[in-house]
Amino acid sequence: MTDALTIHRMPRPFDPALGDEARATVPDATPQQGELIAGVAGSSPYLKGLIDREKDWLAQALHNPDQALAEVMSAARALPPDQLKPGLRQGKRRMALLTALADVAGAWPLEKVTAALTDFGALAADVAAKAEIAALIRRGKLPGMVEDDVETAAGMIILAMGKMGAHELNYSSDIDLIVLFDETRFDPDDFYEARHGMVRATRNFCATLSDKTADGYVFRTDLRLRPDPGVTPVCMAAEAAERYYESLGRTWERAAYIKARACAGDIAAGQRFLDTLRPFVWRRHLDFAAIQDAHDMRLRIRENKGTAGALTIPGHDMKLGQGGIREIEFFTQTRQLIAGGRDPDLRVRGTVPGLAALSEKSWVPQEVADKLTNHYRAHREVEHRIQMIHDAQTHKVPQSDEGIERVACLMGISSEDLTSDLTRRLTEVHELTEGFFAPGAAAPAPTPEVAFDEGVMARWPTYPALRSQRGARIFERLKPELLSRLAKTAKPDEALLALDGFLSGLPAGVQLFSLFEANPHLIDLLVDIVGTSHALATHLSSNASVFDAVIGGSFFDDWPGQAALQADLEQALAQESDYETQLDFARRWCKEWHFRIGVHHLRGLIDGAQAGQHYADLASAVIAALLPHVAGQFARKHGPAPGRGAAVLGMGSIGAGRINSQSDLDMIVIYDPLDQDMSDGPRPLATRTYYARFTQALITALSAPMSQGRLYEVDMRLRPSGNQGPVATSWASFTNYQQNEAWVWEHLALTRARVVAGNADLAQDIETFRAEFLTRPRDTAQVLREVAEMRSRLAAAKSPAGIWDAKNGPGRMMDIELMAETGALLSGLPQRDVQTGLDGAVAAGLLEVAQAQTLKDCYDLCWSVQCAARLLSGKVIEADKIGEGGTAFLCRATGFEQVDQLQAALQDSYDTAAGIIGRVISEDTHGAQ
Repeated sequence: MTDALTIHRMPRPFDPALGDEARATVPDATPQQGELIAGVAGSSPYLKGLIDREKDWLAQALHNPDQALAEVMSAARALPPDQLKPGLRQGKRRMALLTALADVAGAWPLEKVTAALTDFGALAADVAAKAEIAALIRRGKLPGMVEDDVETAAGMIILAMGKMGAHELNYSSDIDLIVLFDETRFDPDDFYEARHGMVRATRNFCATLSDKTADGYVFRTDLRLRPDPGVTPVCMAAEAAERYYESLGRTWERAAYIKARACAGDIAAGQRFLDTLRPFVWRRHLDFAAIQDAHDMRLRIRENKGTAGALTIPGHDMKLGQGGIREIEFFTQTRQLIAGGRDPDLRVRGTVPGLAALSEKSWVPQEVADKLTNHYRAHREVEHRIQMIHDAQTHKVPQSDEGIERVACLMGISSEDLTSDLTRRLTEVHELTEGFFAPGAAAPAPTPEVAFDEGVMARWPTYPALRSQRGARIFERLKPELLSRLAKTAKPDEALLALDGFLSGLPAGVQLFSLFEANPHLIDLLVDIVGTSHALATHLSSNASVFDAVIGGSFFDDWPGQAALQADLEQALAQESDYETQLDFARRWCKEWHFRIGVHHLRGLIDGAQAGQHYADLASAVIAALLPHVAGQFARKHGPAPGRGAAVLGMGSIGAGRINSQSDLDMIVIYDPLDQDMSDGPRPLATRTYYARFTQALITALSAPMSQGRLYEVDMRLRPSGNQGPVATSWASFTNYQQNEAWVWEHLALTRARVVAGNADLAQDIETFRAEFLTRPRDTAQVLREVAEMRSRLAAAKSPAGIWDAKNGPGRMMDIELMAETGALLSGLPQRDVQTGLDGAVAAGLLEVAQAQTLKDCYDLCWSVQCAARLLSGKVIEADKIGEGGTAFLCRATGFEQVDQLQAALQDSYDTAAGIIGRVISEDTHGAQ
């Protein structure tokens, strides 16, 4: 008896006489089972009728309910066509009776009850549909199909939607289905005949399930969730449905497809269809605009169903009413829509699993998720008891005292306890969910005391982001909060103009404004950015989706490092099969991390040196992650790379591991073909041509403007022979060139070179060669002469653009880097950083220790100014045009109280560094500025 139904709670019979009558019909039941039967039958006329009809089966079913459940399913699967209707109806009766008793007794949890009902619904749809398909094939009404095609229903796809899709079918539910067919299974000339057959099969199998006979019915079927149900057939081609969703799909349909599942027919084709809809359902950005859409749907439901108004328990709709089941489902699904495009872990079908996933990812507080989960289960149990009484597809608490008492009896509690518990639960659900959907109900922001320029604000309705009614409506709700926070800045008028510039460049506003409305704390960050960094604000205008990363929860965590970044991007790119999609994704991903670095620098979480390292880590990770996909795409046309393949040698700042927010990438592509002359592919190429075109493909992958912009500008001028040489250099040519033809300045550049991506063996060989080559003895006088000439040419070609140009000119960044490269070359040091190079200059007798430290301090100041300036304006700054916020950031980033103090220190630094370097390299350039 260990497998017998375990009874944890006992119902009371509303009518004891009817209960006793039902108990007497099942004499083999145990006393406790008899009491359960009496309680159920005495309160539910529908269940009493089922007990009367299935009395001979019931006792054995209660003896082993799990086995009985499996036998009902297997019997339904084995039904011959002529027994399908009565057999399925008997299966439904037994399923309904067994699940009701197990549910009321507390023997099965809610999830097992709903899963049993759902699985039987899917099985019934599958056997009914395949019976119709088999009949059509026998009659030759599905051209090209044979008996073997019955197993896959000849390409008929049956999608379970709503509760059916989520395995949450309620006790007396209809089943929401979308029926499609895979048109690729048929010859194009046979399309219309095939569609006609599929439509007929759909109508017939739905009738098999829903027609009410003397044996009852199986499930009421609802096909109205299909695309445009008023004008489309009950079964349509999958390709036509896909076109509809891509062009006309609405938010409520996106929400519906969260729970969609291929449940019957051709399961594999159904899954392929759902896969094609993934971009429609799951947007790549955080979709906070879905909140308003969901809120509007809720309001329409309340108006149409008459469920608005004060909460009263008699007649209350447990599904659509205030605090009801739909409120919890909307809350969960909308949160999933917001973030599920970025996080696949949130793409779960069930409401309870959805809440668990959201709380695990911190989109919903754990306490809220726990409360809503508890209320959801309790609501569903009440819903089931309501439906059990008369097998009515209703969700409303009975109006009469008798009806409420019957529900209470099935739950084994008093009607007073039922009413008070429902009131508490419904109220709490409403309180937990309403604020999420109606943020405008919060107290309005105080009217700012500052009198802002009305002329500036009068321009706003003409901007693209505010031309749509929806965008303008959300912005109007947002505007008081924005102005209130602008008023608290040091220079409100200046901040207003900065915000105006941001809004003017914003192509669309609904998503961004919705995000701010749902996350008001982001407004402070926006004000900080637009009031400080023109470059960052301009970037935001055209890439507002980078704010998504701020909401992700880890935005202000410590820097993960290049290896973790590369692994993250590689994993994400591996999930995309289309090359163009991969390139676009890499751009969006990179922009988010690039934005993160800028915000961290702006907020003082990192300094300029750390920002430089982070930007370099990011660029290196992007190149390394993209390179295999570029190689794979190229290989599809021209075959795998001949020999060992290629490696990307980063030069200059990227080689040294420190770039700024606007840096180009200096690169050399080196390849080793070994002994191969040609590639082996559909369109083979000679080795040299292969790698030249491959390098162009890599440059395009990094620098071509796409829908998500570009990644980086690429500079290949440091390759052997410069712009006159091939874009890719063979390993043999590279080593020969460096050893026999390269100028001293090219050897200097080699001191900062670093392999950032490519074949690991080739990369190791390049680094080994570089390190060994740098240790070779050199004529110090000759090196200094050529460096002096190079310094003179640089001074003539790139004069500094004022005091704030920390890069070009004597005593500035490039000049100090040249000194460090000279020290590294003459002392044979493989390290790439400026400090080590200056130490090398000391070891080579060029500098004293104090001079090296002075140059390092000067370089650090120059870098801080350079990195901050690029973040502020994207170019050399003009101190009188960067505004109050920009000036404050510049001083904070460099450690000065006042900008005039910084300016004086810069000039002194330039003079000091130029004097030291001039005395070492060339007296002719001493003091030149």
